[in-house]
Amino acid sequence: MKKSWKLFVLLVLVFIPFLAACNNSATNEEPEEEPATPTENETDTEKHKIGILAPAVTHGWVAAVAYHAEARAKELGDEIEYQIQTSTNAEEMTSQLDDLMTWGAEAIVAFPQWEGMEVPIQRALDEGVKVVNFDIAINADGVYRVSGDNEDMGIQGANYIVDKIGTEGNVVILEVPSSGSVSELRKKGFVETIEEIAPNMNLITYATQFTREDGLKDFADILTSNDKIDAVYSMDDETSIGVLQAIREAGRTDIKVVTGGGGMQEYFNMMPENEDIWIQSALYSPAMVKDAVDVALKVLNGETVDEVTIIPTTIVDRENYEEFLDEGSPY
Repeated sequence: MKKSWKLFVLLVLVFIPFLAACNNSATNEEPEEEPATPTENETDTEKHKIGILAPAVTHGWVAAVAYHAEARAKELGDEIEYQIQTSTNAEEMTSQLDDLMTWGAEAIVAFPQWEGMEVPIQRALDEGVKVVNFDIAINADGVYRVSGDNEDMGIQGANYIVDKIGTEGNVVILEVPSSGSVSELRKKGFVETIEEIAPNMNLITYATQFTREDGLKDFADILTSNDKIDAVYSMDDETSIGVLQAIREAGRTDIKVVTGGGGMQEYFNMMPENEDIWIQSALYSPAMVKDAVDVALKVLNGETVDEVTIIPTTIVDRENYEEFLDEGSPY
């Protein structure tokens, strides 16, 4: 009897673990898994969508704007999705603005080079899209802007010309009305400063474009109608290259200063080659557009950003041009 009891207890001890294992198996419970790592598509949905609007390439400086904007967008690839569109007029840029909004752009970096962009940009702002204008000031409520100091470029140009030719003489101003606030502010800074420091200076204003072809054609006509010109206040390096060609082809030796603006490598290299003419450029780098892309991302991330970011003016001429030479520059 004692042996039978001991045998029964032994069998119970052996079968208890086996029965427990069978019970766990019967519940079909899976062991807990580690949380899944987000897929690439899932992480992409967390990126901000930024659209970039730039003019089509009609000018080396403009080409560099699109180049630098896209370069910065690629650098921020872990944080943003982007689309870049280029256009040839205000109507096309307006259509592209609508396309970017349909795509879901949360912010748009725009270079609205043409008049008439105020209404579509204001519509985008009213619909909650953040807009950062590069370079151009327009009448729209809530737009951010990143720009060089256009008015100061005019101030610096006036001081430079007076320093080289004195307080009297004939100075041609080449304005570009189609460029909106860019030309307006540069001319304002120039004229107001001349009126203050050289009130006897004779100012002659002509309209042109920011291209060397227009600079050549228009200034050739200006030379035929003006026997004596002491200096040229040109607002753009491309225009100035055309101006210098017109001067050379006409054989004129009266002009002592030609200013410019932008920071073009070809123009820099011309500075030491013209000993009879002081060639000047108010540095206005297209790489500033990278700051505009950064401002758009900061706004979307909820950071505090100034509505207007102004990049200071730097003057380049034959005395310091070597500091600004860059073989890798697209402009």
